[in-house]
Amino acid sequence: MASLNYEIVETIGVISESSKGWKKELNLVSWNNREPKYDLRDWAPDHEKMGKGITLSKEEVENLRDLLNKK
Repeated sequence: MASLNYEIVETIGVISESSKGWKKELNLVSWNNREPKYDLRDWAPDHEKMGKGITLSKEEVENLRDLLNKK
């Protein structure tokens, strides 16, 4: 399995927290030194472990925002 590099460029906010301390966060993350993308996933308290998540471009986040605002 290939090595995975990541850098949390900006923490935007915490959506929820589990009883074990893991937090579902929205962050701007650079994966493998690429352009940062919006990233939504669960993180361990030390940010050393992560759960499955999704990454979105700025355009995709704006489209998601617009969809949610229509509700």
